[in-house]
Amino acid sequence: MDWVSWFEAPDYEFARQVLQRGTAALYFIAFLSSLNQFPALLGEHGLLPVPRYVDGHRVLRRPSLFRWKYSDTLLRAVCAAGLAVSLTLVGGLPQLGPPWLPLAAFLALWLLYMSIVNVGQTFYGFGWEMLLLEMGFTVGFLGSDQVPPPRTILVLLVWLLFRLEFGAGMIKIHGGSEWRDLTALYYHHETQPMPGPLSRQAHLLPKAMHRMEVLGNHFAQLVVPFFLFAPQPLATIAAGIVVFTQLWLVGSGNFAWLNWSAIVLAFAAVSDPVAHAVLPFIPQRTNPAAAVPQTPMWWLAVVLAVTVLLLVLSYWPIRNLLSRGQLMNASFNRWQLVNTYGAFGTVTRHRVEIVVEGTQADVPVDEADWREYGFKGKPGDVRRLPRQWAPYHLRLDWLMWFLPLRTVHEEWFYAFLGKLLDADPPTLRLLRQDPFDGDRPRWVRARSFLYRFATRAEFRETGQRWIRMELYEVIAPLSLPKPRRRGQ
Repeated sequence: MDWVSWFEAPDYEFARQVLQRGTAALYFIAFLSSLNQFPALLGEHGLLPVPRYVDGHRVLRRPSLFRWKYSDTLLRAVCAAGLAVSLTLVGGLPQLGPPWLPLAAFLALWLLYMSIVNVGQTFYGFGWEMLLLEMGFTVGFLGSDQVPPPRTILVLLVWLLFRLEFGAGMIKIHGGSEWRDLTALYYHHETQPMPGPLSRQAHLLPKAMHRMEVLGNHFAQLVVPFFLFAPQPLATIAAGIVVFTQLWLVGSGNFAWLNWSAIVLAFAAVSDPVAHAVLPFIPQRTNPAAAVPQTPMWWLAVVLAVTVLLLVLSYWPIRNLLSRGQLMNASFNRWQLVNTYGAFGTVTRHRVEIVVEGTQADVPVDEADWREYGFKGKPGDVRRLPRQWAPYHLRLDWLMWFLPLRTVHEEWFYAFLGKLLDADPPTLRLLRQDPFDGDRPRWVRARSFLYRFATRAEFRETGQRWIRMELYEVIAPLSLPKPRRRGQ
């Protein structure tokens, strides 16, 4: 029936392919990250064991398969299922069937990953977790190749990108003065949680360039998002600006899949004709309306019902965006749909790193042979070039960045030190270097250092990419209690 043509967007087929396959690829990375790290961090014998967490919360406020029973075997099965479903969606197999088939696959990913996030405690307390959940739920309603992309879902995905970008821009305006006086990037490339291989070069740019970066950021996050709703080709141009700025962030740091999520979402505003005009290798149907069957009534009803639901849930993030007390990365319902987002409302001006060391000496004096544990992503070795890890997420390394900003006296950190004393193999696999090659240290301690990027002259002279200065010992030497002899 022609009266449903307003609902159909046949000239956004390329957008649907990128949105669905890109989101599925990000889910694959998220499940892979959990498979590799969750048991050591949160498993039965992890730093913050899920069974103990669930027992302490008899009624979990958010849904999870693990609320009734957790085991590392079940966790691995959930991750394996998520990896398998993600791969089929990346390959486009469910999209060849009826529209309910990719929807069912994405809802499965959403529910499986939500089960992990909702028991992940502080290790899963990042905005990109809820962003991925919301993306997975929404892109499922784009349907399959057998129906035209629904226009209302594309608009809702643009609305998600708007909240992500505009929310991040507003949190900066409400946050530290460094964003308003354009000095934030004097510090950010150096003090961000996990620098990448190009972060030092970005930091060493002239200050005038850093001020231009901040102005560009404000333009991209506070002005450009409104044009995502404009007619073509303005919407595609706005999406292109978002992609360009996000690629700059990808190249200058490691923010898990946050930037790649924004890049994927930007394609919701890219129409096939404009995309083909810019990149001729992108296929374009000569008559897109005739190439795809009309939307069946049952699918129209399902999509419109979800559209109304997500519009109703938008009330809370809209109110938050307009509030002077704007929340950053908050969910307003237990299903983590239509959330509010934001990042780096303030910028840390000095980089303090917690360095963990161990020794096998009997007495933990300063003169003992203290050896430093090497982390995969966080700065340690002053000569080592930081690696590009994103979109893969190193959860332990990220939390190490927060320690000096909050307190080192975190339950998980003391548990981590205990695992090092025990030379726990799963914990050691989270690290880049174990200085004792699997043997147990007698003592461990934590010290704080002030880190800064070396200037070009300092690098040429010393070969060091970081210059560090010791501050103080934050946790005195710890050891495991000696086993008591029989009869004592």
